[in-house]
Amino acid sequence: MVPMNRLDELRLRHEAAEQGGGTERRARQHKEGKLSARERIELLLDENSFEELDKLVTHRCRDFGMEEQSVPGDGFVTGYGHIGGRLVYVFAQDFTVLGGSLSEANARKICKIMDLALKTGCPVIGLNDSGGARIQEGVLSLAGYADIFLRNTLSSGVIPQISAIMGPCAGGAVYSPAITDFVFMVDRTSYMFVTGPDVIKTVTHEDVTKEKLGGPMTHNSLSGVGHFIAGDDSDCLRMIRELIGYLPQNNREDAPRRTTADPPGRMDPALDTLVPAESNLPYDMKDVIHRVVDDGEFFEVHEHWARNIVIGFARMDGRSVGIVANQPAFLAGCLDINSSVKGARFVRFCDAFNIPLVTFEDVPGFLPGTEQEFGGIIRHGAKLLYAFAEATVPKVTVITRKAYGGAYCVMGSKHIRTDVNLAWPTAEIAVMGPEGAVNIVYRRELAAAADQDAARAQKVEEFRERFANPFVAAEHGFVDDVIYPRETRPRVIRALRMLENKVDTMPRKKHGNIPL
Repeated sequence: MVPMNRLDELRLRHEAAEQGGGTERRARQHKEGKLSARERIELLLDENSFEELDKLVTHRCRDFGMEEQSVPGDGFVTGYGHIGGRLVYVFAQDFTVLGGSLSEANARKICKIMDLALKTGCPVIGLNDSGGARIQEGVLSLAGYADIFLRNTLSSGVIPQISAIMGPCAGGAVYSPAITDFVFMVDRTSYMFVTGPDVIKTVTHEDVTKEKLGGPMTHNSLSGVGHFIAGDDSDCLRMIRELIGYLPQNNREDAPRRTTADPPGRMDPALDTLVPAESNLPYDMKDVIHRVVDDGEFFEVHEHWARNIVIGFARMDGRSVGIVANQPAFLAGCLDINSSVKGARFVRFCDAFNIPLVTFEDVPGFLPGTEQEFGGIIRHGAKLLYAFAEATVPKVTVITRKAYGGAYCVMGSKHIRTDVNLAWPTAEIAVMGPEGAVNIVYRRELAAAADQDAARAQKVEEFRERFANPFVAAEHGFVDDVIYPRETRPRVIRALRMLENKVDTMPRKKHGNIPL
């Protein structure tokens, strides 16, 4: 029989771990609008499903008085539980214990659950709220970061990895979230940067606040580092649960299917008149997406960054799909550097995790200008082309209006192994728009015309009728069918059903060399 004092010791150790940095520091977290590490895990996971690992781990540092600052768990809460009944692994940094700093001991805790996640084929979710590496441990804490980075890299494309930035995340700590698939940030309480405002002021003499340098809106709208911005901790955790519902457990499984009352054969007559008669007028491509997908539900990714392309998850016939769509309501839907990178990363994620791709195309071309050319639009645009061409998941493209030049080729064209290509009657598929084409093809003829404006208008109309329509492409088989817009949903669903058991292969190689 176990002596009673040993049972008391066990109870006291558990209590100490659960207290973390103590009541006062937790109260300070709450005052700043932040939940504690354990409260976050409780909200993230299904009720009573969390199983904690390494609860009693302590650090082994004996320098700088650290032997007097030892708390069971060492500032990280790690373990596994369920979201929607599906197994996930989670770690949460506890800012109330030594600022949530990374030590040799708690880095090993993270590595342990990452190894388990890879072995069992389940997602990993990291809730970040840390002051960075534990200075007192020197290179041991840096080694801990590198051990985590390696596992992030090995797990990439094998299991989904999600990071939530729920407080500070600075220095080397930012690179683990950067490797993961999706980064959530919380408004007013989170920030990320490699070097802080004080260092920047010393080195470059720039005066910048933490919020402007690395706040949620900075990374969600300017840098593209953040994929989602949440109002508070509970909103962030709810969004993570929603995202998990669209994803498979690993790269060998399909995403879970969900029953829906939205009929697969539902038609929507409003789509017939959604595209304006004048090809230079904008419309919101999200209206198309919401009208076509199950129950109008679209979980947008990178909503605030590179808004000329729209990406996100939806369901068609109850099955998860990745949506990629040009946005004519912003920059006329042109592809530029940021939108190409945004689209490419998402396409590659979907391809890695067996999520079919549905593309809605209305693209007048790549954005012109010296800023784009000097910034490497050729290289960055090639990323999107590479990603679509590389993808072997089911791919369906719907051309709603413009599909011009190289951008037509890039956006899931038939020529880069897209399985089903459909077009609306409003589609314009050509090397360039009628106005530009006429100015080049009929330059001499227009120069000799008595009424150049009338001659140009006539030629533009002729060119539009002859080339800027979907029927020439359909005659060549580059478009499988020209459809009534109202029947987009049933046609896409039937195509996805047909492609459900698709198998496509790549030439034998270690890996390709995407133009980074």
